[in-house]
Amino acid sequence: MPEYLSPGIYVEEVKSGARPIEMVGTRTAAFIGVAPDSSRFVETPRPCNNPSEFERLFNPSGKESTVLSRAVHGFFDNGGSRCYVLNIGDKGTVVGDARKRSGVHALASIDEIAMVAAPGATDAAAYEALLSHCESMGDRFAILDAPEGARDNPDALKEVAGATAGDGDEEGGSSRRRVSSGLRPRSSSYGAFYFPWLVISDKYSGKPVAQPPSGHLAGVYARTDAMRGVHKAPANEPIRQALGLTYQVTHAEQGELNRSGVNCIRFFSDSGILIWGARTLDDAASEYRYIPVRRTMLALRESIQDGTRWAVFEPNDENTWKTVERDIRAFLTLQWRAGALMGATPEQAFYVKCDAETNPPEVIDAGQMVTEIGVAPVKPAEFVIFRVSQWSGETAAVTAAEAEA
Repeated sequence: MPEYLSPGIYVEEVKSGARPIEMVGTRTAAFIGVAPDSSRFVETPRPCNNPSEFERLFNPSGKESTVLSRAVHGFFDNGGSRCYVLNIGDKGTVVGDARKRSGVHALASIDEIAMVAAPGATDAAAYEALLSHCESMGDRFAILDAPEGARDNPDALKEVAGATAGDGDEEGGSSRRRVSSGLRPRSSSYGAFYFPWLVISDKYSGKPVAQPPSGHLAGVYARTDAMRGVHKAPANEPIRQALGLTYQVTHAEQGELNRSGVNCIRFFSDSGILIWGARTLDDAASEYRYIPVRRTMLALRESIQDGTRWAVFEPNDENTWKTVERDIRAFLTLQWRAGALMGATPEQAFYVKCDAETNPPEVIDAGQMVTEIGVAPVKPAEFVIFRVSQWSGETAAVTAAEAEA
């Protein structure tokens, strides 16, 4: 408190106490692979904000395209605005080495990354490295491609779908053995798996080439986040620059694949090529089986974590509890108004509790401050059902007249 010794009028600036929590960004992607010039910035993630910057950094001499370069261009073509590119060089791998910070481990220190993909890396080791990275970081989501061997042949994927959809798990778990073969990644809510590959025009040669879709899909994710929000499923959305597909999935085939978390890309004669799936790799009964639910929860969690960092080492008392609760309520109310949370009122959409009940003396003595938060994220309408029957207006009118009589 300042000292007042001389009579007079004094004006003080007083902080309001409000510390608004802002939603973290969800549109920055990271791509891992071999650059056209494989000697450029090896194992050093570099940010790119447009295709020209990527070319300047990773292909200054105009070499032939790679899967990575086509993925980055597809990202920007589909609405992406910023990404990190990790060139692993000719001898590197996606798995990398945690001690040397190579491969996917080189991305750990970059906080703004929200999506990770390794276009063309479709073996079991790469799948596991990407999923494990996203799970350990807790703030990003993996976009995985179908194996090249299955890009135009879904029979292997359908076999996996049949295995994972069944209830039996005899003799040590045959379904787990099939999943671990690399045809389909293991179960996880931190990743999504897509089939088939795209046919695109190579920007370097102009020739049509088969391309794993993860780079283009990351652009669709970013575009959907920008236009609607992270709570909107990145599905029923067109893929720009896609000329065709390596396989035309039928309605019946997708039924089998969808059950095991294989998101299909479909061609419709009246709409073109669309993403036609929004499931994570988690079990069908999981509360995180939908992509927007998992990504929304990741964004909310990180936003609250960043926005309440000021509370660390503050007095663990009633005043701090009320301030934390107020700030989180204000943030979640904004998300509810934006359509990210389900409910006719804020009370139906979320709750926040930080008081003496969640912070008894033994918790305070342990140096902890506990806040309970519950949210009801919106979920996509995966199956839209219309029940249609014949109706006679005349019959209805007679029935109404009889009722009045």
